[in-house]
Amino acid sequence: MAKTIGILTAGGDSPGLNAAIRAVGKAAQQHYDMHVIGFKDGFSGLIQNRHVRLDGDSLSGILSRGGTILGTSRIKVHKVDVGDGQKIDMRPMIQRVVEDHDLAAVVCLGGGGTMKNAYRLHKVGIPVVTLPKTIDNDVWGTDTTFGYDTAMTIATDAIDRLHSTAHSHHRIMIAEVMGHNTGWLTLGAGLAGGADSILLPEIPFEVEAVAESILRRKAEGSSFSIVAVAEGAMSAADRRRHEEIRTQIDGLDDDADDSELRAELEAFHIGRKHSTEHLADQLEELTGLEARVTILGHVQRGGSPSTADRLLATQLGTAATDSIAEGKTGVMIAARNGEAVQVPLKKIAGNRKSVPLDHPWIESARRLGIEFGD
Repeated sequence: MAKTIGILTAGGDSPGLNAAIRAVGKAAQQHYDMHVIGFKDGFSGLIQNRHVRLDGDSLSGILSRGGTILGTSRIKVHKVDVGDGQKIDMRPMIQRVVEDHDLAAVVCLGGGGTMKNAYRLHKVGIPVVTLPKTIDNDVWGTDTTFGYDTAMTIATDAIDRLHSTAHSHHRIMIAEVMGHNTGWLTLGAGLAGGADSILLPEIPFEVEAVAESILRRKAEGSSFSIVAVAEGAMSAADRRRHEEIRTQIDGLDDDADDSELRAELEAFHIGRKHSTEHLADQLEELTGLEARVTILGHVQRGGSPSTADRLLATQLGTAATDSIAEGKTGVMIAARNGEAVQVPLKKIAGNRKSVPLDHPWIESARRLGIEFGD
C-alpha cells in the first residue's frame, strides 16, 4: 500500500511556499508513488483534520505563485486557546489524525515557531520533517531560508526608489524593513540598495552617531541620506532598558509573581510601535533636515518568488521526500554549502540565527563608510 505524506504551512506567509508544496507533492507522487494531503491553515487544520488531496491538478501552476495555497496560522500545539482562558494540549488529537490517515510523516513548512511546534510533535512520537521558510532568514542550522531572497530583492528595490526623491528634496529617507529580531533582511537590502546608515537589532545604536554621519555627508556635499532600519532595531538606551526588565523577570523564582514586570515589558514593546517615526523626529531635530519614513511592511512578503527561492524550495522539498522514504523523521532539511542536509530538530528548536557582528557584509559596509550607529 502506498504511503501517505501530510503537509502544512505555518507562521507568516512567504514567497516560495507553493514551490515547496509542489516539490514535495510531485516528488512524492512521481518518484516514490506516495499520496500527499495538505492540511488547511497550519497546525489548526491538522488538529481539526481539515485536509485536501494534493494531486497533479492542484499542484499544477503554483510554482510561481506567492503566498500559500494551504493557508496558514499561528498557534502553539501544546497550548491551544479554546476560550475562557483555557489552553489545551492538542498533541493527542493530532496523533489520532496522523494515525487515521496512516501518515508516514507531516512536512511542516515554517520559521522558528513552526520548528518549535514540530519538535513538540516529534517528542511525543509524531513523525515530522520540516523545511525552513521565512523572509527573516533567522532559522538556525541552515545557510538560508526560502522567502528571504525575494523579500530582500523587494526591499532593495524600495530603497533604490527612495534615492531619487531623497536627492530631489534634500531629505533623510528612512526605510523600515521587516525581519523581526534579526537584521539579515535590512543588512542585505541596505548594502545592496546603497543605504548610508543601516540599523540592526544586533547592533544597538546611538542616534547622535547616525545624525553626525548625516551631517558629515552634508558637509562633504551630499544633500540627502538613506537610512535602512530593521523593525527590531533598538537604541542603546532602549536595549539596556529591555535587558534590565528581562533580567529581573529571569531572576525571579518560579513561583514568584512577575505580573508587574510582564506588564512593564508589554508597555515597553507597545511604546516602541512607532520607534521609526520617533527616530525620524530625533534626526530632524539633530540635523535640521527633513526626515520621511517609509514602512515597507507586508509588501515584502508578497508576489512571485524569485528564481533563487524557487530553486531552494524545490531542492529542499524534494529532499524532504527522500528523508521520509528513508524513514528519517524528526529533522529539518537545511541548505548547507549548496547541499540539502538533515539536521535534528532538537538542535533547531528554540535557537535563532542572528547576524554575526563579524559577518563579511558588515565588514564590507564599514569599509564603505556605512554608519551602524555604534
